[in-house]
Amino acid sequence: MGTGPGGAALTPLPAVRTHRGDRQHPEPRLCPQVRPRLLLRGEAKPALRCDFLGQAFVALGEVIGSQRGRLERPLTGVPGKRCGTILLLAEELSNCRDIVTMQLCANKLDKKDFFGKSDPFLVFYRSNEDGTTVKIDVYDWDRDGSHDFIGEFATSYRELSRAQSQFTVYEVLNPRKKCKKKKYVNSGTVTLLSFSVESEFTFVDYIRGGTQLNFTVAIDFTASNGLPSQPTSLHYASPYQLSAYALALKAVGEIIQDYDSDKLFPAYGFGAKVPPDGKISHQFPLNNNVENPSCAGIEGVLESYLQSLRTVQLYGPTNFAPVINQVAGIAAQVTDGSQYHVLLIITDGVISDMLQTKEAIVTASSLPMSIIIVGVGPAEFEAMEELDGDEVRLSSRGRYAERDIVQFVPFRDYVDDSGNQVLSMARLAKDVLAEIPEQLLSYMKTRDIKPRRADPE
Repeated sequence: MGTGPGGAALTPLPAVRTHRGDRQHPEPRLCPQVRPRLLLRGEAKPALRCDFLGQAFVALGEVIGSQRGRLERPLTGVPGKRCGTILLLAEELSNCRDIVTMQLCANKLDKKDFFGKSDPFLVFYRSNEDGTTVKIDVYDWDRDGSHDFIGEFATSYRELSRAQSQFTVYEVLNPRKKCKKKKYVNSGTVTLLSFSVESEFTFVDYIRGGTQLNFTVAIDFTASNGLPSQPTSLHYASPYQLSAYALALKAVGEIIQDYDSDKLFPAYGFGAKVPPDGKISHQFPLNNNVENPSCAGIEGVLESYLQSLRTVQLYGPTNFAPVINQVAGIAAQVTDGSQYHVLLIITDGVISDMLQTKEAIVTASSLPMSIIIVGVGPAEFEAMEELDGDEVRLSSRGRYAERDIVQFVPFRDYVDDSGNQVLSMARLAKDVLAEIPEQLLSYMKTRDIKPRRADPE
């Protein structure tokens, strides 16, 4: 790291494709555990006491997930009195929306290698908050990492932007050579051939523009979870504690429900024999309503899940593909960016139809949907890690997934030793939803779908 005029710190920037603004701004993480408490008082005047008008509690996710980023809530806090309502608006603050793409070429740079020409690369620096001053160092690349300094030049964002209409040539100067050699001219030149700027849309832009997030829940009812009546079962619930599945469903569900505007969740079970004929089903509605499998809120899903435990027989095998294909079929009906689907699968990790599941995910990767897999219990989740595709892009029968749409989270990493209590809801929320914004944006970008303009206030 170097210093600019007056000792201002210079921060290295990517050489070709970079964001404007002084700080890198990652995509917003969905972290709804922030619950602002609004205390409303009258206008403060000197020597006068402020009057308490009311208060409201709301999760950040509720505001972002509401229609057009606007949420109206009643005020409370004054017994026996109507306190009115408050309108909350979500606004994303960022000074880093522009992506700059530049094409440059170098000419007659100093040779640093005994054989051959220089292998130049550029390091960009900024020295102030508004990014107007840009310093660029030119190095000769060496395989062993001991890159040789060739020279430097300075410019500004305004000057760089002129390359949209004309070439700009910069002299590369080496301060040491300039001091030592009287006849020194330069160490070569760098020419800026082209310069373009495009705005980068964010997750919040799409939500404010009306994109609806639709969550679907699928729960593992296979025999590998153990008999629900036995304390060793992952489905076992006592009067004093929730089952591992219920705890995971409640914890993760309370996170995601804030971002679903209608709070209606289609909920399915898989891997059980269902009444009345005892046939094995891999996508039976938890509320026993084939025509309308939606449950009201996560509490409705939880209630239907507990009811299903009393009426179905845990069996097998553990097939993910049917429920993935079910949601993919719905997602395929609307692909204009107005709807985005998220499937939450809660499982013990023993998967039977791996080939079919990989095929279903590869096919779904071209649709507006994501898949969150929450693993419960002590099993090793190698298969889930493969489906996640963070390290190696998932493939099936020679086809590669168009994008990474799976996020896997082992629930045991977020509960105490007894398995009865979530240690950090904020960390769980961050990890469960960490990839959803990027996955939604990747779909929109590959389809060149821009966010709709928010309706007038």
